[in-house]
Amino acid sequence: MNALAAHPLFAIGLTLAAFLIATWLYRRSGWLLLQPVLVSVTLIVATLLLCGVDYATYRAGAEPIAWLLGPATLALAVPLQHNIKRIRQLFWPIMLTLLAGGVLSVTLTLAIGWALGADWVVLMSLAPKSVTMPIAMPVAEQIGGIASLAAVLVMLTGVIGTALGPWLLRWARVEHPAARGLSYGINAHAIGTAHALQEGEECGAFAALAMSLLGIATALLLPLLLSS
Repeated sequence: MNALAAHPLFAIGLTLAAFLIATWLYRRSGWLLLQPVLVSVTLIVATLLLCGVDYATYRAGAEPIAWLLGPATLALAVPLQHNIKRIRQLFWPIMLTLLAGGVLSVTLTLAIGWALGADWVVLMSLAPKSVTMPIAMPVAEQIGGIASLAAVLVMLTGVIGTALGPWLLRWARVEHPAARGLSYGINAHAIGTAHALQEGEECGAFAALAMSLLGIATALLLPLLLSS
């Protein structure tokens, strides 16, 4: 086991194997709670603990996979370009939706956290939970939160939002691809966008748009409003 963990390709192989197993379980079961991201993380953490490998070693070995995050993010421009006319047609509804969704997300999060007795550091870690992790972590630090806690909250938000989102949208009889996409992008950021792309290109395009614009707005405005 130690020899296997010391292999240069251990981290990459573990990551790919965990994702493939998680995806297979998700497709076979159809359970929304078995999100591939959550299952993958669980499998990776369990394997690292079993092999006695610390996270820093795993992170260094999995660095080549992290390099792909940039190209993967840029690839979201493809569905956006294909649906640019549709986005222009719905420009003002999109802006109003992002404004309402962004404000409500932060306001309700802080209100519920305060009502439950969370201290300032936890509240500031909660505030950027609805945007993608590379934005949420530095924003949380800037406004007085903890980056690592914000990262965990972002992941949980994405997983829970993607698990419950389809069910809630069906319950509310929301069938329009643009509306579904905006909901995924606002409430479940990158994980929700990945799910939206599975529903269709238009849904994925609006999810990517919502995730991007909300992330930019959060990075610019949240520190101004909540900075300590």
